[in-house]
Amino acid sequence: MADTKSVESESAEPGGKQPKSVRVVLLALMITMMLAMLDNMIVGTAMPTIVGDLGGLEHLSWVVTAYTLATAASTPLWGKLGDMYGRKGVFMLSIVLFLIGSALSGMAQDMGQLIAFRAVQGLGAGGLMVGVMAIIGDLIPPRERGKYQGMMAGVMALAMIGGPLVGGTITDHWGWRWAFYINLPLGVVALAAISAVLHLPKKRTQARIDYLGAALLTVGITAIVLVTTWGGTEYAWTSAVIMELIGIGVAALVGFVFWQTKAAEPVVPLHIFRSRNFTLMSVIGFITGFVMFGATLFLPLYQQSVQGATATNSGLLLLPMLGAMLVTSMVAGRVTTNTGRYKAFPVVGSVLMIVGLYLLSLMDTGTSQFTSGVYMAVVGLGMGCLMQITMLVAQNSVEMKDMGVASSSTTLFRTLGSSFGVAIMGALFNSRVQDVMAERGGALGAKVTEQSAQLDAAGLERLPVAVKEAYQHAVSAGTHSAFLLGAVVAVVALLAAVFVKEVPLKGAGPKGDAGAADDSAAKVAVVEAV
Repeated sequence: MADTKSVESESAEPGGKQPKSVRVVLLALMITMMLAMLDNMIVGTAMPTIVGDLGGLEHLSWVVTAYTLATAASTPLWGKLGDMYGRKGVFMLSIVLFLIGSALSGMAQDMGQLIAFRAVQGLGAGGLMVGVMAIIGDLIPPRERGKYQGMMAGVMALAMIGGPLVGGTITDHWGWRWAFYINLPLGVVALAAISAVLHLPKKRTQARIDYLGAALLTVGITAIVLVTTWGGTEYAWTSAVIMELIGIGVAALVGFVFWQTKAAEPVVPLHIFRSRNFTLMSVIGFITGFVMFGATLFLPLYQQSVQGATATNSGLLLLPMLGAMLVTSMVAGRVTTNTGRYKAFPVVGSVLMIVGLYLLSLMDTGTSQFTSGVYMAVVGLGMGCLMQITMLVAQNSVEMKDMGVASSSTTLFRTLGSSFGVAIMGALFNSRVQDVMAERGGALGAKVTEQSAQLDAAGLERLPVAVKEAYQHAVSAGTHSAFLLGAVVAVVALLAAVFVKEVPLKGAGPKGDAGAADDSAAKVAVVEAV
């Protein structure tokens, strides 16, 4: 672990003001954090245009799935590498890898290349957030953390609200490739600032990386997601390929669980799941990730293909969901911190999420943008009640020595939820689109779906009226099935929330000596988390 006392003594000026060099580093960290948060928001808005150019609608979900799977698999390893070889060098390496993946993604010539390069980008992204949190924990004294948490909330707001708008604007005016290239100048600025002014105590520990555990987890997750993606579309559910993947996935995950009981430094220590609240929050976090990334992927498709929105406008039309999610998330976090009470938020949030997803499943070719905006706001309110609470309660449910692994494990479950959500909802969406196009569009409709060349609004205008209407009905049917599935899955989050036991939050309430002590302990946990 870094010598936090020496860092703090050098990083604070009299009166608590941070020196200019630290403020420059913080700006660079916020830029890096924005890169990680913006990426899927921008790419999600640009996806209809990307598929229209490269083709391959059947592989659409894998553009996001490859990224999130690589992020999930690499996050624990980046943390261990930072502990072993020093945070600065490892953090800069993760940025460089992310930028290489971004550049290659922008140069992709077909969907296969794009998926592969997105995986490279995801490997780098796994180190971005964990590096930001660890370095802030090293640099900022406990008494200053609240201010910088506000800064991080602002970055989240900018990413969630600005991402779709930026993605749509770039796609409409510069082309979809700049949705990836835009990362390069921002990343170079962050690298230059970090290289020049970030100074952390040099350290090296004897921590060992659980390579076998990480490998088993990666194989298991990949196999199961392949089953959900290919089953019923590229291969029959009873086919040999699907059966083999199920066997590989189950064997790898069972092996992973067994090995975690034997490993000296396991990727996911199993004893933390003895806490009922931690286990329930992991489930809720998984469901939240499942719903959130599925919604941000398929709503722009519906808006552009059915409602006739441009890429820019579809980004703006997501604002009701993203804005409601951000505001509710900040309010829930503040109320919970001040009162120490939190059970109402996951219960209410789960109910709102179920209702909102069901309402979204009712959208058809005649649904107005105002109506769909109201439905999206309901979903956003629900997710906002859950986002802050899952991490807060999970951390409160374990001993201080397990705070780090609790934080990383909760993040991992949310990431895995997003991977499964995109894969399962994507498989269902693609299946419904193909079925409805075959029914309504005939041979020409089936050909359009196969080539996946006419997903954007401009391309649809060039189609015969009958085929265009068939495609709009097909997309409506696909989103109906996807969101109805999301509503059913969200019921699991509600059941988990009902069984949460409201344990008093550590350090909740007015600031005092006890609160300061908890804050100091929490800072140690942030440093230890990676």
